[in-house]
Amino acid sequence: MEKNQVPKTEKDLSNKEVISSLKKKKWTSYIKEFLMLFLAVFCGFLAENYRGNMVEKQQEKQFIQSYIEDLKSDTANIKRNLDYRKMKMIQMDSFMLLLSNQTIKGHENELYFFGRSLVRSVWFQNNDRTFAQLKNSGALRLIRNEQATDSIMAYQKMVERLITNHEDDRTERYNAFPVISQIFNPFVFDQMVTANGIQRPKNNPPLRSYDPALQQDLAFCIHQLKGSTFIIETRLAQLNNKAIQLIALLTKEYDLE
Repeated sequence: MEKNQVPKTEKDLSNKEVISSLKKKKWTSYIKEFLMLFLAVFCGFLAENYRGNMVEKQQEKQFIQSYIEDLKSDTANIKRNLDYRKMKMIQMDSFMLLLSNQTIKGHENELYFFGRSLVRSVWFQNNDRTFAQLKNSGALRLIRNEQATDSIMAYQKMVERLITNHEDDRTERYNAFPVISQIFNPFVFDQMVTANGIQRPKNNPPLRSYDPALQQDLAFCIHQLKGSTFIIETRLAQLNNKAIQLIALLTKEYDLE
């Protein structure tokens, strides 16, 4: 062996064989391997995307089912509100009739009852559990059915408009307080309020004032409240019809029957 000559090891021989093998490999083999790797990654992406779409569709259907339950709750609430409003309208008609006919003396019992009941009311509160969740979480994008989305938003707009009507109604009731306080004895009012609601007073306790001018002011307040009640009744009926139609649409579009 020549001086300074290092013997070849098995590792050196192995590396030479690998290099030699790579040199002999055709360029088409590299393309084939690249394509196989690309397809594997692409198929994985498609599978993941498919799973994501399936999850989102399932979430969409769950939200729709929950929203339908909210709509059913709304229709029940609307019915109670409509029944109450119709009863209030009958009371206000009777109240206005007593004032317009000047049937005051001897009918103080009825006047006290109508006067104390006038400022009481109930307001519709829709069940916005699901819609608030969709809106606040940004999940409205999950509702991909355009017709469903448009109908849901139209329903919510009707709810917002009704809330505005309620605010006007509340303001008009507050405006009636000063007139009522001048006509009726507050101590009689206090005795009328019980755990079971407003009860009629005993006999015909005298009014605080029999001033015809104040009676005219009270009649105007009743007139304003009748207008608000009529508008709210109309809007409630429209909202109820919209809720029923929306339930039918969502049930059909999402095959929930």
